[in-house]
Order: sequence, then structure tokens, then C-alpha cells
Amino acid sequence: MIEVKNLEFTYRNTKKQAIRNISFDIKRGEIYGFLGPSGAGKTTTQRLIIGLLRNYNGNIKVLGKERSTWGKEFYEQVGVAFDFPNLYLKLTPVENLKLIGAYYKNGTSDIHSLLDRVGLLADKDKRVESFSKGMKMRLNFVRSIMHSPDLMFFDEPTSGLDPVNAHIIKDIILEQKAAGKTIFLTTHNMTVAEQLCDRVSFIVDGDIVVTGSPGELMIEHGKRVLKISYINENSEHSKEFDLNGIGENEQFLNIIRENQVKTIHTCEATLEDIFIKLTGKNLQ
Repeated sequence: MIEVKNLEFTYRNTKKQAIRNISFDIKRGEIYGFLGPSGAGKTTTQRLIIGLLRNYNGNIKVLGKERSTWGKEFYEQVGVAFDFPNLYLKLTPVENLKLIGAYYKNGTSDIHSLLDRVGLLADKDKRVESFSKGMKMRLNFVRSIMHSPDLMFFDEPTSGLDPVNAHIIKDIILEQKAAGKTIFLTTHNMTVAEQLCDRVSFIVDGDIVVTGSPGELMIEHGKRVLKISYINENSEHSKEFDLNGIGENEQFLNIIRENQVKTIHTCEATLEDIFIKLTGKNLQ
């Protein structure tokens, strides 16, 4: 769906090189994550692919065609939800969606069902100017998927949302993937990336540091250690064992045979641990 080769971009006003010779591809039906701190180049890359920024060096192919050669028909096939909702504040949610939906030839999904799904149906006739950031984010998300685009771009899709509404948005994103949609997601929230992404790239200062599936990266860069907590003589103890040869480790086997086991788990690294390890930077 997307193939980027040797992409470079410098902002003319500041002369800052925001993207430095990066290459990656996104397969059809994949959720692909660009992970990094603020200012890393995540949003710049998305905007280049979408066409909001131009004059890049390198190649950006979308749906098999160089981005610079696409016309307005490109936007029939994409849905975009940025971190800063762009809505008509004097209009209601229904009026916003009907107006924006009129831009698309493909038509739109059932607006009321989508609003109900994200918990906004009761507020459908209120002006958006009275909405909280979280409500605007949910409405902006609905706007990005209502015309059933094949390719979706989400920038921090759960930003400003409480856990319940964040869960709803993540469920809908997974449903879009199950329907065959391709999703390019940018975030500095590693938990969101672990839960949603098939593959991720870490980007720092315009450079891609590593690419892989969350599971592969956590195994490759984590510790092969098993930690067990257990009760012995009315007190709690914990111990770590190397996973290699754990089935023949007599001390471990004696613990699980002779004691009440409270917890037992492997100690994979989180994506955030790996990011800091590989880049030396925090995500804020």
C-alpha cells in the first residue's frame, strides 16, 4: 500500500532537516506504527505521504503510484485523524459529518451508528464548540473512517481519551484491520503500539532506528528470565530463573512442587524499555 525509499525533507523556513533518508513499506491490511518522541518526524512523514507537505527528496509510492503524481482522487481512498481535531465548531456533530461526507463520492456510513459507537449520539445536536478535547477527538476519528477508506492515518488516536473511550477507539481500529483496511499509526504511547501494531518503526531525529513486530522486538531485546513468587512458611518469596533449561532446573521444579505459587511470568522487555535501550532517549 505504501512504499517509501530514501525519503528526505527539510522545512524551508527553519532549514531543519526533519526526515533523513528513511525507507519503509506498509503492506495491505497491516497496522504499522511509527513510534517516537515529540519532534521525531512521525507527523511530518504522515503529512508527506498524505500530501500536506511537498517538495520532498526520494520516493513515496501509495497504491503503486508516486505521491506527487496523484490528484484529488487520492483523498477518496484515505481517512485522516490528526492529534489536533479540525472540526467546524459552530456546527453539531451531525452537521459536521454530513458536510464533510458530502465531499466524498463514495458516500458515508450510518452517521448515527458511528456516533453511538463512540458515545456521542446523545450530543449529536450540540455545537462542537462546547465539546471537551476527548469528545472532539472521538468525532474527528469518526470523520476519518465514515467514508470507508482503504488507507487510514491516525496520529495519537487515543490522546485525551479516558481508558473506556480509548478502548472503544482501539477496538474500532482492530475492526478496520479485520475488514482489510491498511492503517498507518503514529504515537509515543508504547502500550497502544503493543496492542494494535503488526509492525513498528522507532524514529528519532528523523532517522529510523529499528523496524520489527512488537513481539519480535520484545523477545530479541528482552531478558530470557522467568520470575516466580511463592509462599513458603507463611512468607512471600520471589526468585528469577534463566528460561534456558527451565524444565530441568531442580530448584525451580522443587519450588512449584512444594510451595503455593502466587505468580509466575517471563520478563519480556516492554517496547518503551527497548526504545530507550536502542535510542538512549525517553518518549516525552
